[in-house]
Amino acid sequence: MDKEQLRGYTARIAQANRSGLVVIVYELFGYSMDMAKQAYNNNDKDLVVKHLRKAQECVCELKRNLDFKYEVSHNLASLYRYVNGLLVTAITRRDLSGFDDINKVMESLHSAFAEVARQDTSGAVMQNTQQVYAGLTYGKGRLNEVFMNGNEQSRGFMA
Repeated sequence: MDKEQLRGYTARIAQANRSGLVVIVYELFGYSMDMAKQAYNNNDKDLVVKHLRKAQECVCELKRNLDFKYEVSHNLASLYRYVNGLLVTAITRRDLSGFDDINKVMESLHSAFAEVARQDTSGAVMQNTQQVYAGLTYGKGRLNEVFMNGNEQSRGFMA
């Protein structure tokens, strides 16, 4: 991931609510799987394993944060176990034989959570962060982020 992508994700994470954070984890999963496929096509098995492990970390993060007082969490846990099993097989074999099955499950969950996030009006999880305002400048269509906050001393950890 390049520096500009990292800045974009950092800004989104700082302003995301709970469901928005879940969507970001799904996006990071998708990015890792895309990079794994690209590495596989380039016959770089070590890089394939690296990206598959990052995808596996995303699945573990999603599973770790399930709230089991809701019935749907048990179903999601089963799907995450299934995907994790396919990822373990792909990592140990250093191939992408289950790639389509993995993506089919995770893409459908991603779209479902993206819809939930669009309807979620709760506030951001992180408090006391800078508000990010972004817009296009006149310079060759490049997106520049402008950080505007009237009182910079109010940012960060307050003891």
